[in-house]
Amino acid sequence: MGGVTTQDRADRAERVPKQDRSRVTRQRLLQSAVDCLAEHGWAGSTVSVVAERAGVTRGAAQHHFPTREDLFTAAVEYVAEERCTALRALFPQGAAGDRHAVVAALVDLYTGPLFRAALHLWVAASDEDQLRPRVTELEARVGRETHRTAVELLGADESRPGTRETVQGFLDMARGLGLATLLTDDTARRERVVTQWAALLEQALG
Repeated sequence: MGGVTTQDRADRAERVPKQDRSRVTRQRLLQSAVDCLAEHGWAGSTVSVVAERAGVTRGAAQHHFPTREDLFTAAVEYVAEERCTALRALFPQGAAGDRHAVVAALVDLYTGPLFRAALHLWVAASDEDQLRPRVTELEARVGRETHRTAVELLGADESRPGTRETVQGFLDMARGLGLATLLTDDTARRERVVTQWAALLEQALG
């Protein structure tokens, strides 16, 4: 009595692959949404375009994300979190290994497809009332997570006066470098700025 039947085991085996497939489909949609937004901007990025890129039907996409706003805000947040997690894994000892490398990796957050996608979303939100509150809230969450990641990897002690502002100033600078990269290849200048900021942070953070 109360034992697990053969049918129970079969039903459970059936459910797990479905859950796995659903998770994989969701992840494909999120990554495809960021890539599409980075390449085509808000005007050229629709649920149908993302679904086709991800290799799923529009109906499947809307099952996971009922609206266009749901899809693209979730996508930017998901990829941002994945990047922060990857950075933590890349530098398990933080700045104890190489602060210059940590600074360069944090700057890279603002010079790739993720930043370009987020920027298109911000610009669209400035013109669309329906999108603006979603993106404002998203930017606050992503900003907090990025700041936490930077503090952790830089080994910054925010109990010291001025440390929080120093870290935030660095992230604001990194965002500016990301904007410059949108129009031209700013690699050479960026490398010099990264070297200077690594030295400044070494002095400021100890």
